[in-house]
Amino acid sequence: MFDYSSIEFIANKVVEGFITGLHKSPFHGFSVEFAEHRLYNQGESTRHIDWKLYGRTDKLFVKKYEEETNLRCQLVIDCSSSMFFPFHSQPSLDKPNKITFAIYAAGVLISLLYKQRDAFGLNFVSDTIEMSTDTKSGFAHRQYLFQLLEQTLRKQPPQHKQTKIDDILHLLAEKIHRRSLVVVFTDLFSSLQSDEALIDSLRHLRHSKHEVILFHIFDQKQEVNFDYPERPFKFIDLETNEQIKLRPSEVKESYAQATKARLNAIRQACEKSEIDFVTASISNIAAESSSNKLSSNFDQILIPYILKREKMSR
Repeated sequence: MFDYSSIEFIANKVVEGFITGLHKSPFHGFSVEFAEHRLYNQGESTRHIDWKLYGRTDKLFVKKYEEETNLRCQLVIDCSSSMFFPFHSQPSLDKPNKITFAIYAAGVLISLLYKQRDAFGLNFVSDTIEMSTDTKSGFAHRQYLFQLLEQTLRKQPPQHKQTKIDDILHLLAEKIHRRSLVVVFTDLFSSLQSDEALIDSLRHLRHSKHEVILFHIFDQKQEVNFDYPERPFKFIDLETNEQIKLRPSEVKESYAQATKARLNAIRQACEKSEIDFVTASISNIAAESSSNKLSSNFDQILIPYILKREKMSR
């Protein structure tokens, strides 16, 4: 079992396993591949030396990469109160809440973006933009972002912190001046008056020539299927503190139907605007000691990114 205290460690393991898998997939030849080797010239950076080849030949060779288009990526993480559901004393990939999964998923993308020599920025948002970093591609920047992710992972759940994702995405559309891939992690619980406001903000990003992936992070059992034991419950809105008492069976069927209809409508609206709407259930995440198994848990995050990057590189 891995020690999940290090996001960077897990992210690197996931990416290593994923890149290995690419060699056997339809994405073979994706730009993580290098074109050829050349002899190392004394005095240049040792970053791309192939040490395994050195072990076999006792000569220093450098991996020479194919020319590729640099990508700029903005990662947007909803860190409102509802993202800390379900509550665990020590959230981990064994037993994640939504913010834990979003943080690890962002870490995995940062690791892959860094390997691709792409530029990346990180934004934590709720009803405001709480943190927004520069967009860079260097090692120091990568380490800084991992540090921010670790700090957020250790935070106590905020009290009644709301989401205004539509306002935030409009602000980002105005703020991001160069064409970018915008990746949004949210549970879609917000203080929106209507989902049309969300769609309008996503369309604003598209109108500004950005590519967009919207990851819906959720708990399938509790938040979509409304699967609770048959006894009285008091349900509390984590963002507004509104409360209601009821037996789950009284509303389960109608709640599940309404939730699925809503998500269907969002998906269809996204498709019309060429926005990727990707569902990511935290119940699908299972901690495994095998890096291949670990990578497969995040395929739902990495595959849409790969497709968008290839589109932007054409």
